[in-house]
Amino acid sequence: MEPQIIEVPSLPPANNTYSQATILGDLVFVSGQLGINPATGHLAEGGIAAQTRQAIENIITILAASGSSLDRVAKVTLFLSDFSQLAAANQVYAEYFTHRPAKTGVGIDQLWGGALIEIEVIASRA
Repeated sequence: MEPQIIEVPSLPPANNTYSQATILGDLVFVSGQLGINPATGHLAEGGIAAQTRQAIENIITILAASGSSLDRVAKVTLFLSDFSQLAAANQVYAEYFTHRPAKTGVGIDQLWGGALIEIEVIASRA
């Protein structure tokens, strides 16, 4: 079975080393999304909360293009460049992920472009 590549033209494009999402069987693997506003091409202004919200909105768009939705997300990974910001990110996260999927939070040294958070998910299409 070959993976199906998903690219959403209205979102900031992935570079040529990866896709925004890949479908394999009934699973959707969404690449890490930064809080980039697709209208401006820049990180959302307003700190960790604004970037978390924008990253999740970008994920919603990718999942819809993949035949899935946020309520079908089974696993979430959060990468934070300042782990002390986890509580603020979790406040926004909890608004969207009311079904409480499995989650991992990772503190890392830095993210692309000075982003504060990157979020990846695995969801079902079934």
